[in-house]
Amino acid sequence: MSSVRVENATKDYQLGRTTVPALRGVSLSVEPGEFITVAGPSGSGKSTLLNLIGCLDHPTSGRVLIDEQDVATLGDDALSDLRAGKIGFIFQTFNLIPVLSALENVEFPLLVQPAGKRQRARDRARAALAEVGLAGLEAHRPDELSGGQRQRVAVARALVTDPVIVLADEPTANLDSTTGEAIVALMEEINRCEGTTFIFSTHDPRVMGRAHRVLRLADGRLEA
Repeated sequence: MSSVRVENATKDYQLGRTTVPALRGVSLSVEPGEFITVAGPSGSGKSTLLNLIGCLDHPTSGRVLIDEQDVATLGDDALSDLRAGKIGFIFQTFNLIPVLSALENVEFPLLVQPAGKRQRARDRARAALAEVGLAGLEAHRPDELSGGQRQRVAVARALVTDPVIVLADEPTANLDSTTGEAIVALMEEINRCEGTTFIFSTHDPRVMGRAHRVLRLADGRLEA
């Protein structure tokens, strides 16, 4: 299992001549198997923090460590291997490929992995869809599915590579309350049964209420 540590991370963005600070000295630790929420209003830095943990971006200063490995020391290939092998992503806009079926969307991450992990990719994708309650809908394209079903496809896609860390950016933002609660309950069950670490960003109190721990961000800083 993998641990996550963020040490005094800052992240600045340049908008013309203006420097916009998104994170201001954030430090946190996440132990293997945790189910935690990073909460805060829009613009507080939640997505930026998840992008740093997911190795999609680098801090302006400070460090991000996965299993005590400073990810800034890794080359592009090693970072790609880390993301593909250990980290799953779930996005609020689903990010499914419209022309692919549900099964093909879930299978897609396996096709860019080493040959050994691509074996039986179709079977693994089918099993992942069944795990999230979508058996029988494998051939449906995203526009033939409800919002909740599309988010379940996104969850299956995040899980098909057997990640040890799943990052979920506002996973209930585009769902009604009943569907959102069902998605969170599904991920909670996966966390309990598989020991997968989940880190959510949200301002949804329903998600906060299910978390083991709530980290609150405001203006790019973690509140005490």
